[in-house]
Amino acid sequence: MARIRQIIHVDMDAFYASVEQLDRPELRGKAVIVGGAAENRGVVSAASYEARKYGVHSAMPMAQAIRRCPEAIVLPVRMDRYVEISKQIHAIFEHYTPLVEPLSLDEAFLDVTGSVNLFGLPEEIGRAIKEQIKTQTGLTASVGVAPNKFLAKLASDLEKPDGFVIITEQNKQSILDPLGVGRIWGVGKVTEKALHTRGIRTIADLRRSSVEELETIVGNGAGDLLRLAHGEDRSAVAPDRQRKSLSSEQTFACDISDTTVLLNVLLEQAEEVAQRLRKRRLQARTITLKLRYGDFRTLTRSETLGEATNLTQPLWEAAEKAFRHWNERSGGALRLLGLAASGLEPEGAGEKLLFADPETEKLKRLDQAVDAIRDRYGKRALHRGP
Repeated sequence: MARIRQIIHVDMDAFYASVEQLDRPELRGKAVIVGGAAENRGVVSAASYEARKYGVHSAMPMAQAIRRCPEAIVLPVRMDRYVEISKQIHAIFEHYTPLVEPLSLDEAFLDVTGSVNLFGLPEEIGRAIKEQIKTQTGLTASVGVAPNKFLAKLASDLEKPDGFVIITEQNKQSILDPLGVGRIWGVGKVTEKALHTRGIRTIADLRRSSVEELETIVGNGAGDLLRLAHGEDRSAVAPDRQRKSLSSEQTFACDISDTTVLLNVLLEQAEEVAQRLRKRRLQARTITLKLRYGDFRTLTRSETLGEATNLTQPLWEAAEKAFRHWNERSGGALRLLGLAASGLEPEGAGEKLLFADPETEKLKRLDQAVDAIRDRYGKRALHRGP
């Protein structure tokens, strides 16, 4: 008989905002919003739970967030610091299993099926990971333990923040049935509304529906929907071993379809990745977009540049081109958007031109000026418009 898989999902609580509160204890207990400046059409990257009480969430325009929570303390994104702590957290994961699928800096699936002989029951592993994260970083994580990815992700979300929930084959249906259909992977607002109009509001309602009835609402996805309603998910944890790139990505609190908001997020990511390349004296030949839908389907779209660069403008132009190409062909609401620069090489490598290109020199001077201002006054000090 095949072993039942043992999956753990770890999700850091309000990660960026919690890091800011960790580094500045005077901010604890206060509404903290991390993101771009409102006057530059910035968006919210993260909000503390104190700010979330006012309806503030990631990917919300910063101006709207401040209207909802005027007393909020708005801070710029400090990606290098978040990456530093994320590496500590992922090192904890990899102590228990090599099968780690990172979803973002602050979230990952772990397959610990083969780890129980070494480290004990899945529940014990989950609690140990949670405690080590707290001890080593001072931050809290919500952890879900279950026999598959769908249930593990659901479990980690049920008692946030600082939650720990175990779903088993024995209790899964009693946990699933009362929940709204919107908890099912792939059920966005449009599908949820369509199901509601047919009287299907809870997962129990969904489970009692026939494939034929569901096909009239969701088409070929009816079978997958029913399997998830029964707590069945065969998707495997897929470790990401690529390390030869610099990237920035953002997971949204709710799926985002507004292209203006998404392009603003992408521009901020292009600026961040380009600045990190320059600080490391590297240049990139390829950019890759990471596009994750609400049902965790993930696409990538790449563009290869004419020559390696660490200038913001050509990296942004390539990212925008890839995004618009995806949007025209398929589009849709995204749960996560990311940008990676790869094909890295030392700055200045490659064929040298006898005479410097005036436009390139102009872009270099612009980037140098922007870097100097942001280094001195913070990332909120200056932001380009798409």
